[in-house]
Amino acid sequence: MAVDADTNDTGLNRALIGRIVAVATIGGFMFGYDSGVINGTQKGLEAAFDLGRLGIGVNVGAILVGSSIGAFGAGRLSDRIGRRGTMMVAAILFIVSALLAGAAGSSAIFILARIIGGLGVGAASVTSPVYISEVTPAAVRGRLSSVQQVMIITGLTGAFVANYVLARFAGGSIAPLWLDYPAWRWMFWLQVIPAALYLVALYFIPESPRYLVVKGHDDRAEAVLTRLFGAAAARRTVADIRASLAADHHRPTLADLIDRTTGRIRPILWVGIGLAVFQQLVGINVVFYYGATLWEAVGFTESNALQINILSGVLSIGACLLAMALIDRIGRRPLLLVGSAGMTVTLAVVAWAFSTALPDGAGGVALPGHSGLIALVAANLYVVFFNVSWGPVMWVMLGEMFPTQIRGSALAVSGFAQWIANAAISVSFPAMAVSPGLAVTYVLYAVAAALSFVFVRAAVAETRGRELEDMVG
Repeated sequence: MAVDADTNDTGLNRALIGRIVAVATIGGFMFGYDSGVINGTQKGLEAAFDLGRLGIGVNVGAILVGSSIGAFGAGRLSDRIGRRGTMMVAAILFIVSALLAGAAGSSAIFILARIIGGLGVGAASVTSPVYISEVTPAAVRGRLSSVQQVMIITGLTGAFVANYVLARFAGGSIAPLWLDYPAWRWMFWLQVIPAALYLVALYFIPESPRYLVVKGHDDRAEAVLTRLFGAAAARRTVADIRASLAADHHRPTLADLIDRTTGRIRPILWVGIGLAVFQQLVGINVVFYYGATLWEAVGFTESNALQINILSGVLSIGACLLAMALIDRIGRRPLLLVGSAGMTVTLAVVAWAFSTALPDGAGGVALPGHSGLIALVAANLYVVFFNVSWGPVMWVMLGEMFPTQIRGSALAVSGFAQWIANAAISVSFPAMAVSPGLAVTYVLYAVAAALSFVFVRAAVAETRGRELEDMVG
């Protein structure tokens, strides 16, 4: 079997691995863009569909319905048609959603479009990490898997920048732009470009070798692994995967998540669910979905609020890059603990700042004195702590912590739980911001961050440097 020319003397084809990771994580970019684009379009949605607070919450949260279904279904789908095939389905869903959301003439059509997009987001969110973990060596798996979170934040930031530029160029998010359509509609239509690139690029990367072995295509798996790691490592890896399946070789199903000895759900699945849920209970997507609305609510202009979104995005990318540099050096668990502690403190400070809010005389509120600056700094430090820890590490661990036989099913359940928690936080925020108010709402997020610290100390084991075939649970 010929090996690519850029394979080094250890057999590791770094260039090919890099290309594979780059293509797979475009799904993360789409995940981020589809999630972040809603941030700058809410004035347009209110004006076009005559929405109140509950209506905004439902329209914003509609993507999460699709995401939970997409995440749950993607695990089983990826076990049937492959990791790459599932990502292709996600890319098509992104394209359809972008076209339909921008053209929506009613709230019902818009909600349908966002649910379709959510199916793609959910599928990409669970498939990309497991695919990356299955084609990368253990020594750098955490670093390369972390690229997924970098791309999610890059997608979010890209959406924030696109929203700001289009709104600035048109004179506001509801002002007419090209072909006399308002700017907020073009914010959705722009998504078609990266989604189409994602679909095309997926044709140029191989299927996961571990999936191929599960399906009995050992020769194809060995060919892929030879290109990635060299012939000797390929034969050894195929043998290891086959051995890990030998004791219980059948088509993966949800029933595998039940321990046959005890008749109970496997403990490792509860850990995965806990990681997935706590990542959302700390309230991060309030910043990503409602950032512009939130900062306008406490006295910032629309333009300044959109600029703050961009600042948060840039800081998030920097934090993710730092996480990439640290995750294979100090491990997953220490990063989670640092993140939980940092988020607890910064969320508490944000809550205090919002507790000082006073009526502004125009039906809104304003933060007096230095409270606005304190809230802004603390909120961005919170974003940094999240993205140096729970943002990338949760996805890395879900992609690598489960045994081969249950990986797809466990990812499906954990991903479903993650998106249900996301929906609960995101849909409830507009109403909670009014009653009990921003200060109490952020106190609740701070409590969740503190509990996440306890959870990691008590239940989460380190996975740094371990081969996927060695995972048990």
